[in-house]
Amino acid sequence: MAFRGRLMSEDGLMRATTIYAERDIRVEDLPDPVLHLPTDVVVRVVAACICGSDLWPYRGVTPTPRPRAIGHEFVGVVEQAGDEVSTMSVGDFVIAPFTISDGTCPACRNGMTSACENLESFGATDRHGFHIDGCQGQRVRVPRADGTLVVVPGPVDDALVPSLLTLSDVMSTGYHAAIAAGVTAGSSVVVVGDGAVGLCAVLAASHLGASRIIAMSRHEDRQAIATRFGATDIVAERGDDGIAAVRRLLGGLADHSLEAVGTDQSMAQALGSTRPGGGIGFVGVPNGGPQLPMRQLFDNNYRVAGGMAPARAYIPELLPLVLDGTIDPGQVFDLTLPLEDAAEGYAAMDSRRAIKVLLHP
Repeated sequence: MAFRGRLMSEDGLMRATTIYAERDIRVEDLPDPVLHLPTDVVVRVVAACICGSDLWPYRGVTPTPRPRAIGHEFVGVVEQAGDEVSTMSVGDFVIAPFTISDGTCPACRNGMTSACENLESFGATDRHGFHIDGCQGQRVRVPRADGTLVVVPGPVDDALVPSLLTLSDVMSTGYHAAIAAGVTAGSSVVVVGDGAVGLCAVLAASHLGASRIIAMSRHEDRQAIATRFGATDIVAERGDDGIAAVRRLLGGLADHSLEAVGTDQSMAQALGSTRPGGGIGFVGVPNGGPQLPMRQLFDNNYRVAGGMAPARAYIPELLPLVLDGTIDPGQVFDLTLPLEDAAEGYAAMDSRRAIKVLLHP
């Protein structure tokens, strides 16, 4: 299939996804975005996707008091650029990380773009009072374009689009888990969570040279991808049984655990699977959140680090690996749908019929 998208702005409208309430996803006509500030660009979306974190409002865990645009991952082609945009031009293919950053504040300069002092979000209202489009649509206005978007050197092969799209969030996030945990060549790793982020964490650990990678998964389709990504072992058990299985496989506990779920149980699993003095990298969104057991951390000298991935900082590092075929994280997309079927994509991910859904306009 082709991912080039199509121009549809003769009537000043575009198709885009809106969440109205729990399990109420609609694709509807919305106004085409326009440039409001000289640092803006408008991008035609080539491919977008549904994130596991989008399921929190879909399931009603996060309330939706009023309808709002949804989606925060996309790749596309610049259609318009403000006068002060200097790092990209009309026609450039770009990757949008899942947060908007200025690229100049102390946090950004230190590689922590997800904590930018001027951080803004897709689907929200910017600091000037202008609407920012959600990413599950045909077009998106991107503020602070120079600090946010990454240009992909062209021409871009359609076959690479799914993997390029993962850099927007899940591959960068899985890589963040591995970096935060301190994964190094020859180390042993347990990955807790077999969603797209967990699978990308397996791939990241493999790329960093881990010699044993245990993927905790109960689903054959996800186990198969984990194995292709470099998992050496699969553990289906959970809790104490899962920890015992890790001990049997490794003759002890793992050097590192990567937590990619965001619940008390997943964090307990990660901590219990890690040897004293080991590292835990956590990237699961703590929606209501696990609490760290300080006595356990104290007694075992665990190193715990992670959080919201600074995807913008990682994309330039990961992009060459996708372009030269070193990594192929696009395999996490196991369902591709037209944008009009976004509601079906949400239902498929919610029921675990799909790992991650790619949407194309």
